[in-house]
Amino acid sequence: MNPLASFSLRRLRLLSGLVLFAYIGLHLLNHALGIFSLALAEAVLRIAIAFWHIPLVTVVLYGAAAVHFTLALRTLYTRREWNLPWIEILRLASGFSFPLLLIGHAVNTRLGDTLFGLRPSYSAVITNLQMAGAQGTQLALLAPGWLHGCLGLWITLRRFETMRRAKYVLVAFMLCVPSLAAIGFFRMAAELSARGAPSGRATALEQATLGAWKDDLTIAYICAVVAALVLGRMRALIANSA
Repeated sequence: MNPLASFSLRRLRLLSGLVLFAYIGLHLLNHALGIFSLALAEAVLRIAIAFWHIPLVTVVLYGAAAVHFTLALRTLYTRREWNLPWIEILRLASGFSFPLLLIGHAVNTRLGDTLFGLRPSYSAVITNLQMAGAQGTQLALLAPGWLHGCLGLWITLRRFETMRRAKYVLVAFMLCVPSLAAIGFFRMAAELSARGAPSGRATALEQATLGAWKDDLTIAYICAVVAALVLGRMRALIANSA
């Protein structure tokens, strides 16, 4: 490949990854505000939703997701050698597992809002998770994406001496943010349990529609990943036998 084209792809991967990393990081920090109060977390969430729903910002966010996913599929298709260091394996595994968790959340929040006017809120999300016995789902949702982003930035920036010197500070930051988010999340859950808040569940028809969207998108994602991997292996075998 032309070195200039390769450089451009690396820059696209980095820039799109930074947008997604900012989105995930802000979500985790929003969770952490629940340490202080549910009301504060809800107020900041409304501001965040208004910001991400600005048309230009929405285009940038979803464009970054599309570019990053496309480049990830390209990696699966073009890579010939899979004898990778453990940090690369962990980065790839966390990156490809993240959308499996994200799809359901995106369907219930963004699509639920678009189709049925179901405004996302901590009260509704946490209460529904409690009723389903899946309180850890929201935290598990963002953990792979956060880990993938942290590892990706480290792999990109570790050649700099300043970053290597700050290694342990960065590790502490990587662990601290999701830990605070978990504390905030369970603090909000405790407040809601004490308050006896209503569930705010969608109707049966709305749940069925959103569930069908989730299943279809999940299948499409898995098929795309498997197809890129299989076609890449076939390409490598043909190239080696030529």
